[in-house]
Amino acid sequence: MILNCIFTLVLLLNSCSAYFVTLDANEEKCFFEKVNAGTKIGLTFEVAEGGFLDIDFNIVGPSGQSVESGQRVSNGKYAFKADQDGVYTYCFSNKMSTMTPKIVMFNTDVGEQQTLDQGHPDSGNHTKLEEMIKELSGALRTVKHEQDYMNLRERVHRTINESTNSRVVMWSFFEAFVLLTMTAGQVYYLKRFFEVRRL
Repeated sequence: MILNCIFTLVLLLNSCSAYFVTLDANEEKCFFEKVNAGTKIGLTFEVAEGGFLDIDFNIVGPSGQSVESGQRVSNGKYAFKADQDGVYTYCFSNKMSTMTPKIVMFNTDVGEQQTLDQGHPDSGNHTKLEEMIKELSGALRTVKHEQDYMNLRERVHRTINESTNSRVVMWSFFEAFVLLTMTAGQVYYLKRFFEVRRL
């Protein structure tokens, strides 16, 4: 029985993928997911590095209609149910940038199409167990996505803090250099001012 539950859990785990992609200036990259109607699809993304940490994105359905889109956004979480069979396209665009490449981290989460086994007399119990396992796997996926998101946010904030710290240190060195130069100049000027000139 336990082996059956583990096997069922492995079969019911939804496909979940996390990717890092680099977009050069004026570039667009698209990714494709073939799903059946009624399947739940999720997309979570975050711009990790580059410029003002913004990107354009678009999710397009099989018939060419736009499901979700956004311009100059730094992150997003979107979930929807596929209304028809076919290929759904996720596109990330850095066409607004002329020089800066950007790194985007994104997760795709594609659920299983729901099917019910009505032929077996114990199918009600199995169906209930399967639904509980699906809920558990969904909760685990959510926790994993949140961990990935928090790790990425920590990385972005650490990069910003290190950049700010290095600028503060460089500015302090510059101020110290200017102060020492002014001090040396004033000492030199005062020495020349009080020098006794002999004719």
